[in-house]
Amino acid sequence: MKKHDRQPGWYYRLSTFFREQFGGPVYKIPLDAGFSCPNRDGSIGKGGCSYCYNPAFSPAAGGRRPASISEQLEKGIGSGRKRYIAYFQAYTSTYGPVEQLRRLYDEALKHPAVAGLSVSTRPDCVPDRVLDLLEDYARRTHVWVEYGLQSAHNTTLAAINRGHTFEQFSNAVERTRGRGIFICAHVILGLPGETREMMLRTMAALNRCRIDGIKFHHLQVIKGTPLSEQHYRGEVPVFNKFDEYLPLLCDCLEHISPTTVIHRLAARVTDGEMLVAPRWNESPTQIASAVEAELKRRGTWQGVKSEAEAE
Repeated sequence: MKKHDRQPGWYYRLSTFFREQFGGPVYKIPLDAGFSCPNRDGSIGKGGCSYCYNPAFSPAAGGRRPASISEQLEKGIGSGRKRYIAYFQAYTSTYGPVEQLRRLYDEALKHPAVAGLSVSTRPDCVPDRVLDLLEDYARRTHVWVEYGLQSAHNTTLAAINRGHTFEQFSNAVERTRGRGIFICAHVILGLPGETREMMLRTMAALNRCRIDGIKFHHLQVIKGTPLSEQHYRGEVPVFNKFDEYLPLLCDCLEHISPTTVIHRLAARVTDGEMLVAPRWNESPTQIASAVEAELKRRGTWQGVKSEAEAE
Protein backbone atom coordinates (compact mmCIF):
# COMPACT_ATOMS: atom_id res chain seq x y z
CA MET A 1 0.00 0.00 0.00
CA LYS A 2 1.31 3.43 -0.88
CA LYS A 3 2.31 5.89 1.80
CA HIS A 4 -0.49 8.36 1.04
CA ASP A 5 -3.09 5.58 1.40
CA ARG A 6 -2.32 5.01 5.07
CA GLN A 7 -4.28 6.68 7.83
CA PRO A 8 -3.87 6.77 11.62
CA GLY A 9 -5.16 3.53 13.12
CA TRP A 10 -4.33 1.56 10.00
CA TYR A 11 -2.56 -1.79 9.88
CA TYR A 12 -2.25 -4.15 6.93
CA ARG A 13 -4.72 -6.96 7.56
CA LEU A 14 -4.44 -10.32 5.83
CA SER A 15 -8.05 -9.93 4.68
CA THR A 16 -7.09 -6.68 2.91
CA PHE A 17 -4.14 -8.39 1.24
CA PHE A 18 -6.33 -11.24 -0.02
CA ARG A 19 -8.87 -8.81 -1.43
CA GLU A 20 -6.05 -7.02 -3.27
CA GLN A 21 -4.70 -10.31 -4.64
CA PHE A 22 -7.95 -12.11 -5.45
CA GLY A 23 -10.56 -9.37 -5.71
CA GLY A 24 -12.58 -10.83 -2.85
CA PRO A 25 -12.35 -12.81 0.41
CA VAL A 26 -10.16 -15.90 0.72
CA TYR A 27 -9.90 -18.12 3.80
CA LYS A 28 -7.18 -20.42 5.11
CA ILE A 29 -8.10 -24.02 5.90
CA PRO A 30 -5.61 -25.88 8.17
CA LEU A 31 -4.33 -29.30 7.14
CA ASP A 32 -2.30 -32.05 8.78
CA ALA A 33 -0.22 -34.01 6.27
CA GLY A 34 1.30 -36.29 8.91
CA PHE A 35 4.71 -34.64 9.04
CA SER A 36 7.04 -34.86 12.01
CA CYS A 37 9.65 -32.32 13.19
CA PRO A 38 13.45 -32.66 13.20
CA ASN A 39 13.49 -31.10 16.65
CA ARG A 40 11.42 -34.03 17.92
CA ASP A 41 12.64 -37.08 16.03
CA GLY A 42 16.31 -36.71 16.96
CA SER A 43 17.58 -35.29 13.66
CA ILE A 44 18.27 -31.98 15.39
CA GLY A 45 16.97 -32.58 18.88
CA LYS A 46 14.32 -34.29 20.95
CA GLY A 47 11.39 -32.96 22.91
CA GLY A 48 10.71 -30.05 20.59
CA CYS A 49 10.49 -26.38 21.51
CA SER A 50 9.86 -25.75 25.20
CA TYR A 51 6.44 -24.15 24.54
CA CYS A 52 5.19 -26.50 21.84
CA TYR A 53 2.41 -29.04 21.88
CA ASN A 54 1.25 -28.84 18.27
CA PRO A 55 -2.38 -29.99 18.67
CA ALA A 56 -2.91 -27.00 20.96
CA PHE A 57 -2.31 -24.63 18.06
CA SER A 58 -3.22 -26.66 14.98
CA PRO A 59 -6.81 -27.85 14.73
CA ALA A 60 -5.66 -30.39 12.15
CA ALA A 61 -3.07 -32.04 14.44
CA GLY A 62 -4.93 -34.49 16.60
CA GLY A 63 -2.29 -37.04 17.52
CA ARG A 64 -3.85 -39.78 15.37
CA ARG A 65 -3.07 -40.71 11.78
CA PRO A 66 -4.63 -37.85 9.82
CA ALA A 67 -7.25 -38.27 7.15
CA SER A 68 -6.17 -37.72 3.56
CA ILE A 69 -5.69 -34.16 2.37
CA SER A 70 -8.77 -34.50 0.15
CA GLU A 71 -10.89 -35.74 3.05
CA GLN A 72 -9.73 -32.91 5.30
CA LEU A 73 -10.54 -30.37 2.60
CA GLU A 74 -13.99 -31.83 1.97
CA LYS A 75 -14.77 -31.78 5.68
CA GLY A 76 -13.48 -28.24 6.18
CA ILE A 77 -14.90 -26.68 3.03
CA GLY A 78 -18.27 -28.39 2.84
CA SER A 79 -20.67 -27.11 0.19
CA GLY A 80 -19.80 -23.41 0.41
CA ARG A 81 -18.63 -21.37 -2.57
CA LYS A 82 -15.77 -19.64 -0.77
CA ARG A 83 -12.17 -19.72 -1.94
CA TYR A 84 -9.47 -21.16 0.28
CA ILE A 85 -5.73 -21.33 0.82
CA ALA A 86 -4.69 -24.89 1.69
CA TYR A 87 -2.68 -24.29 4.87
CA PHE A 88 -0.24 -27.12 5.65
CA GLN A 89 -0.01 -26.18 9.31
CA ALA A 90 0.83 -29.14 11.54
CA TYR A 91 4.46 -29.61 12.57
CA THR A 92 7.09 -29.09 9.81
CA SER A 93 5.32 -29.24 6.46
CA THR A 94 8.41 -29.43 4.25
CA TYR A 95 10.03 -32.21 6.27
CA GLY A 96 9.92 -35.01 3.73
CA PRO A 97 11.12 -36.11 0.30
CA VAL A 98 10.30 -33.70 -2.52
CA GLU A 99 8.12 -36.26 -4.33
CA GLN A 100 6.05 -36.78 -1.19
CA LEU A 101 5.64 -33.01 -0.84
CA ARG A 102 4.63 -32.69 -4.48
CA ARG A 103 2.00 -35.42 -4.13
CA LEU A 104 0.47 -33.79 -1.04
CA TYR A 105 0.49 -30.25 -2.42
CA ASP A 106 -0.93 -31.46 -5.74
CA GLU A 107 -3.73 -33.24 -3.92
CA ALA A 108 -4.69 -30.01 -2.16
CA LEU A 109 -4.59 -27.92 -5.32
CA LYS A 110 -6.88 -30.34 -7.17
CA HIS A 111 -9.81 -29.21 -5.04
CA PRO A 112 -11.77 -26.62 -7.05
CA ALA A 113 -12.20 -24.31 -4.04
CA VAL A 114 -8.45 -24.13 -3.34
CA ALA A 115 -6.81 -20.95 -4.66
CA GLY A 116 -3.29 -21.45 -3.33
CA LEU A 117 -0.92 -22.94 -0.76
CA SER A 118 0.51 -21.85 2.57
CA VAL A 119 3.24 -24.09 3.96
CA SER A 120 4.36 -23.81 7.58
CA THR A 121 7.91 -24.95 8.27
CA ARG A 122 11.23 -24.30 9.97
CA PRO A 123 14.04 -22.21 8.44
CA ASP A 124 16.38 -25.20 8.70
CA CYS A 125 14.03 -27.44 6.68
CA VAL A 126 14.01 -25.76 3.27
CA PRO A 127 16.87 -27.10 1.16
CA ASP A 128 17.07 -25.60 -2.33
CA ARG A 129 15.23 -28.56 -3.89
CA VAL A 130 12.21 -27.80 -1.67
CA LEU A 131 12.34 -24.12 -2.56
CA ASP A 132 12.60 -25.09 -6.24
CA LEU A 133 9.38 -27.08 -5.81
CA LEU A 134 7.57 -24.18 -4.12
CA GLU A 135 8.85 -21.80 -6.80
CA ASP A 136 7.34 -24.07 -9.45
CA TYR A 137 3.96 -23.84 -7.68
CA ALA A 138 4.35 -20.06 -7.33
CA ARG A 139 4.51 -19.77 -11.13
CA ARG A 140 1.02 -21.27 -11.28
CA THR A 141 -0.73 -20.33 -8.04
CA HIS A 142 -0.55 -18.24 -4.88
CA VAL A 143 2.08 -19.53 -2.42
CA TRP A 144 3.12 -18.53 1.09
CA VAL A 145 5.89 -20.14 3.13
CA GLU A 146 5.58 -19.52 6.87
CA TYR A 147 8.83 -19.70 8.81
CA GLY A 148 8.74 -20.25 12.55
CA LEU A 149 11.27 -17.81 13.99
CA GLN A 150 9.80 -16.63 17.34
CA SER A 151 12.73 -14.30 18.14
CA ALA A 152 15.74 -12.76 16.39
CA HIS A 153 17.88 -13.37 19.49
CA ASN A 154 19.96 -16.55 19.52
CA THR A 155 20.11 -16.59 23.33
CA THR A 156 16.31 -16.80 23.40
CA LEU A 157 16.18 -19.42 20.65
CA ALA A 158 18.62 -21.59 22.62
CA ALA A 159 16.64 -21.10 25.84
CA ILE A 160 13.40 -22.32 24.24
CA ASN A 161 15.18 -25.21 22.45
CA ARG A 162 14.29 -24.01 18.93
CA GLY A 163 17.22 -25.90 17.41
CA HIS A 164 18.13 -23.20 14.88
CA THR A 165 19.62 -19.70 14.84
CA PHE A 166 18.48 -16.35 13.51
CA GLU A 167 21.22 -16.62 10.89
CA GLN A 168 19.58 -19.81 9.57
CA PHE A 169 16.28 -17.95 9.34
CA SER A 170 17.92 -15.04 7.49
CA ASN A 171 19.57 -17.46 5.09
CA ALA A 172 16.29 -19.26 4.41
CA VAL A 173 14.54 -15.95 3.69
CA GLU A 174 17.36 -14.86 1.38
CA ARG A 175 17.13 -18.13 -0.57
CA THR A 176 13.33 -17.89 -0.76
CA ARG A 177 13.14 -14.29 -1.94
CA GLY A 178 12.93 -13.68 -5.68
CA ARG A 179 11.08 -16.94 -6.36
CA GLY A 180 7.55 -15.50 -6.39
CA ILE A 181 6.87 -16.97 -2.94
CA PHE A 182 5.38 -14.79 -0.18
CA ILE A 183 7.32 -15.09 3.09
CA CYS A 184 5.72 -14.95 6.55
CA ALA A 185 7.55 -15.06 9.91
CA HIS A 186 6.04 -16.30 13.16
CA VAL A 187 7.04 -14.35 16.28
CA ILE A 188 6.18 -14.92 19.95
CA LEU A 189 5.98 -11.86 22.18
CA GLY A 190 6.81 -12.35 25.85
CA LEU A 191 9.32 -15.19 25.61
CA PRO A 192 11.28 -15.81 28.85
CA GLY A 193 13.98 -13.22 29.44
CA GLU A 194 12.99 -10.93 26.58
CA THR A 195 12.53 -7.21 27.18
CA ARG A 196 10.42 -4.78 25.16
CA GLU A 197 13.62 -3.48 23.54
CA MET A 198 14.64 -7.00 22.48
CA MET A 199 11.25 -7.60 20.87
CA LEU A 200 11.47 -4.30 18.99
CA ARG A 201 14.93 -5.31 17.76
CA THR A 202 13.28 -8.46 16.38
CA MET A 203 10.95 -6.19 14.39
CA ALA A 204 13.94 -4.26 13.03
CA ALA A 205 15.69 -7.50 12.09
CA LEU A 206 12.60 -8.69 10.20
CA ASN A 207 12.43 -5.38 8.35
CA ARG A 208 16.01 -5.89 7.21
CA CYS A 209 15.08 -9.38 5.98
CA ARG A 210 12.23 -7.85 3.92
CA ILE A 211 9.61 -10.41 4.84
CA ASP A 212 6.11 -10.16 3.36
CA GLY A 213 4.05 -11.12 6.38
CA ILE A 214 4.19 -11.63 10.14
CA LYS A 215 2.12 -13.70 12.52
CA PHE A 216 2.16 -12.45 16.12
CA HIS A 217 1.63 -14.83 19.02
CA HIS A 218 1.61 -13.98 22.71
CA LEU A 219 3.36 -16.50 24.94
CA GLN A 220 0.95 -19.20 26.02
CA VAL A 221 1.73 -21.96 28.49
CA ILE A 222 0.41 -25.36 27.40
CA LYS A 223 -0.04 -28.36 29.68
CA GLY A 224 2.68 -30.98 29.57
CA THR A 225 5.34 -28.78 27.96
CA PRO A 226 8.73 -27.96 29.53
CA LEU A 227 7.55 -24.33 29.60
CA SER A 228 4.63 -25.31 31.84
CA GLU A 229 7.05 -26.76 34.39
CA GLN A 230 8.98 -23.48 34.39
CA HIS A 231 5.73 -21.55 34.75
CA TYR A 232 4.60 -23.61 37.75
CA ARG A 233 7.96 -22.81 39.37
CA GLY A 234 7.26 -19.11 38.89
CA GLU A 235 10.01 -18.67 36.28
CA VAL A 236 7.86 -17.66 33.29
CA PRO A 237 5.65 -14.57 33.54
CA VAL A 238 2.83 -14.15 31.02
CA PHE A 239 0.46 -11.40 29.90
CA ASN A 240 -2.30 -12.25 32.36
CA LYS A 241 -4.69 -9.75 30.75
CA PHE A 242 -5.03 -8.67 27.15
CA ASP A 243 -4.61 -5.07 28.31
CA GLU A 244 -1.05 -5.97 29.36
CA TYR A 245 -0.27 -7.27 25.86
CA LEU A 246 -1.98 -4.55 23.81
CA PRO A 247 0.60 -1.74 24.29
CA LEU A 248 3.51 -4.00 23.37
CA LEU A 249 1.72 -5.35 20.31
CA CYS A 250 1.00 -1.82 19.10
CA ASP A 251 4.64 -0.85 19.73
CA CYS A 252 5.68 -3.73 17.49
CA LEU A 253 3.17 -2.73 14.82
CA GLU A 254 4.60 0.79 14.83
CA HIS A 255 8.06 -0.66 14.16
CA ILE A 256 7.25 -3.33 11.56
CA SER A 257 7.33 -2.24 7.91
CA PRO A 258 3.99 -0.87 6.63
CA THR A 259 4.15 -3.27 3.67
CA THR A 260 4.27 -6.34 5.92
CA VAL A 261 0.95 -8.21 6.00
CA ILE A 262 -0.34 -8.89 9.52
CA HIS A 263 -1.56 -12.50 9.48
CA ARG A 264 -2.48 -12.68 13.15
CA LEU A 265 -2.38 -10.42 16.22
CA ALA A 266 -2.39 -12.99 19.03
CA ALA A 267 -2.11 -16.72 19.58
CA ARG A 268 -5.05 -19.12 19.75
CA VAL A 269 -5.52 -22.60 21.15
CA THR A 270 -7.88 -25.18 19.71
CA ASP A 271 -8.77 -26.68 23.10
CA GLY A 272 -8.98 -24.46 26.17
CA GLU A 273 -8.37 -27.47 28.41
CA MET A 274 -4.77 -27.54 27.18
CA LEU A 275 -4.12 -23.94 28.19
CA VAL A 276 -2.49 -23.20 31.54
CA ALA A 277 -2.06 -19.44 31.10
CA PRO A 278 -2.98 -16.79 30.23
CA ARG A 279 -6.75 -17.06 29.84
CA TRP A 280 -8.32 -14.14 28.01
CA ASN A 281 -11.95 -13.62 27.09
CA GLU A 282 -11.30 -11.39 24.06
CA SER A 283 -12.20 -12.84 20.66
CA PRO A 284 -10.00 -12.25 17.57
CA THR A 285 -12.52 -9.62 16.42
CA GLN A 286 -12.35 -7.83 19.76
CA ILE A 287 -8.54 -7.94 19.70
CA ALA A 288 -8.44 -6.44 16.21
CA SER A 289 -10.85 -3.68 17.24
CA ALA A 290 -8.81 -2.89 20.35
CA VAL A 291 -5.58 -2.69 18.34
CA GLU A 292 -7.10 -0.30 15.83
CA ALA A 293 -8.57 1.83 18.62
CA GLU A 294 -5.21 2.01 20.41
CA LEU A 295 -3.35 3.01 17.26
CA LYS A 296 -5.96 5.67 16.57
CA ARG A 297 -5.65 6.91 20.16
CA ARG A 298 -1.89 7.24 19.65
CA GLY A 299 -2.37 8.88 16.25
CA THR A 300 -0.02 6.29 14.72
CA TRP A 301 -0.14 3.39 12.29
CA GLN A 302 1.80 0.32 11.26
CA GLY A 303 5.38 1.19 10.29
CA VAL A 304 5.36 4.81 11.41
CA LYS A 305 8.54 4.29 13.45
CA SER A 306 10.16 1.92 10.97
CA GLU A 307 10.06 4.73 8.42
CA ALA A 308 11.73 7.16 10.82
CA GLU A 309 14.42 4.57 11.64
CA ALA A 310 15.11 4.03 7.93
CA GLU A 311 15.56 7.73 7.16
